[in-house]
Amino acid sequence: MLFWFCRMLLYVRQTREVLLRHHQARSGNMAAAGVVSGKIIYEQEGVYIHSSCGKTNDQDSLISGILRVLEKDSSSVVEWTQAPKERGHRGSEHLNSYEAEWDMVNTVSFKRKPHTNGDAPSHRNEKSKWSFLFSLTDLKSIKQNKEGMGWSYLVFCLKDDVVLPALHFHQGDSKLLIESLEKYVVLCESPQDKRTLLVNCQNKSLSQSFENLLDEPAYGLIQAGLLDRRKLLWAIHHWKKIKKDPYTATMIGFSKVTNYIFDSLRGSDPSTHHRPPSEMADFLSDAIPGLKINQQEEPGFEVITRIDLGERPVVQRREPVSLEEWNKNIDSEGRILNVDNMKQMIFRGGLSHALRKQAWKFLLGYFPWDSTKEERTQLQKQKTDEYFRMKLQWKSVSQEQEKRNSRLRDYRSLIEKDVNRTDRTNKFYEGQDNPGLILLHDILMTYCMYDFDLGYVQGMSDLLSPLLYVMENEVDAFWCFASYMDQMHQNFEEQMQGMKTQLIQLSTLLRLLDSGFCSYLESQDSGYLYFCFRWLLIRFKREFSFLDILRLWEVMWTELPCKNFHLLLCCAILESEKQQIMEKHYGFNEILKHINELSLKIDVEDILCKAEAISLQMVKCKELPQAVCEILGLQDSEVTTPDSDDDEEENVGMTPCPTSAFQSNTLPTLAASGVRDDSPAQTSVSSDGCRLTPA
Repeated sequence: MLFWFCRMLLYVRQTREVLLRHHQARSGNMAAAGVVSGKIIYEQEGVYIHSSCGKTNDQDSLISGILRVLEKDSSSVVEWTQAPKERGHRGSEHLNSYEAEWDMVNTVSFKRKPHTNGDAPSHRNEKSKWSFLFSLTDLKSIKQNKEGMGWSYLVFCLKDDVVLPALHFHQGDSKLLIESLEKYVVLCESPQDKRTLLVNCQNKSLSQSFENLLDEPAYGLIQAGLLDRRKLLWAIHHWKKIKKDPYTATMIGFSKVTNYIFDSLRGSDPSTHHRPPSEMADFLSDAIPGLKINQQEEPGFEVITRIDLGERPVVQRREPVSLEEWNKNIDSEGRILNVDNMKQMIFRGGLSHALRKQAWKFLLGYFPWDSTKEERTQLQKQKTDEYFRMKLQWKSVSQEQEKRNSRLRDYRSLIEKDVNRTDRTNKFYEGQDNPGLILLHDILMTYCMYDFDLGYVQGMSDLLSPLLYVMENEVDAFWCFASYMDQMHQNFEEQMQGMKTQLIQLSTLLRLLDSGFCSYLESQDSGYLYFCFRWLLIRFKREFSFLDILRLWEVMWTELPCKNFHLLLCCAILESEKQQIMEKHYGFNEILKHINELSLKIDVEDILCKAEAISLQMVKCKELPQAVCEILGLQDSEVTTPDSDDDEEENVGMTPCPTSAFQSNTLPTLAASGVRDDSPAQTSVSSDGCRLTPA
């Protein structure tokens, strides 16, 4: 039995070598034709072929090489060439030292960074029997290694069933290569084997969402040169990144993606320069599966006549709460007195910077409002011990242990990447080897121990940065961050339920305020309000200056007039931009671009005034839809129901809402008022506050 097994193994190996020689001959023809010179898209040294894994004394068991992805004209090729002997020998010696030293965090410096936009010379010297080159049009699939199996490797399978030797990445992982390839081909997991990536597959929902762009007419445009397939593939690649990591995608702006899509669709023919088709909204809906804001009318919806919200009141802001005002509200044992009044003052004016280090701990729930000074001192001692115990957990993980913990490795990698690009223009974080960056890294790593299920998701560094800046203390910043994450947790969960709910609630409020504007957005395929995604995800962190975000957050943390005040801020910003969007007839792409370009151009005090005015206008309204009352936290009042014999639409169920709890005896600095739109309209509001559609 063993004899036949060995014979079969020998036959398979011989067959594989024949096919490989056949492919190398083809590769040689390509090289002769000059394909191998061009722009380097990706380059990585230390990519090994293991020719005889079981023969440890064989000098050729580890063959070091250089892997490149090259682009020339419309062709893209993958090439592996054997490294010169002396370099390969050094690589073998390196491997024989402490196992997998290349994977240590402190050896990142010797990893060669991939080239971008460089020109690749022709390099066919040192040709070996193992060198290969193939066009991406010949690629059928890519097989990946199992997680936790040491260094990563990839196996390329071509369309003529040639299986190339496994490439082992000794000096880094293979993720960068996969990302580079996805710019030219569509990759997705095989339904039968998650380790296998199929090329140009069509069985995933994302690919299906682009089927209208890849149907026969579109294919004809590609063939005719009117539709740039490369740009289209780039757009598909970016939407896949949105599904996988909405934060990163939104940080670079939706408008960049849509420009690629629409430019590809328009091509060079001026007659095709028209507004994108309505199917574009379907592409956006893939970013958060299950989100449907604009549904057709169905049972469970209330059809209501447009509500007259009445005149919008004038709102006045006061000066920030001073340290003197704060101290006047503290008793002899250190308790905060008149907490509700203090919150109202903070809501209307914010805090002076000297007071933030104290007050934020109360606003975020780190310190109880009714605690004494002695109780807070004891709490800080307890929390300090708890923090450093958690910090020691990840600090004491050896490199060998971390190699077997892929989740911790991934968390660390993401944190290191994000920390190096978070608020680097702020003096607190600028420059190399900045102690602020070290604290930012350590707090985020410790949070992974605090909540290992969530761990670290890109965007959390944006929430931590202002907290650390104000606290100037590692432990206090951590516990304030943990409290803030309790509020923001759902935004970062894999199912993104928090984002779905907020976008739906925002649509409900915006339609009540201005159904005409909502209808216009829907006519431009923007009814999903995806342009507000970044605002909600990290609470406007990228929309305002760093100092303005300190003011905005402390106002929101008062939870006045309701926990969803941030949605009213969104409404205020959109209302401010409504005139320009509608008068200039902005379409889908222009709306995304315009909203994205508002970053750092919004006046925080003006928007706070407008948002509070909107709140007061709604609260003073005698009748509001139940869904709106729930969003605003106005659930105390009874709901009246229409008489069962009355068929008129005007008698639908309404909710009388209480009047404003705000006082007006504050120092004015700014004022804002709104104009009522009295045009008749009808609105369909879901009784459970989940969906909203035009009647």
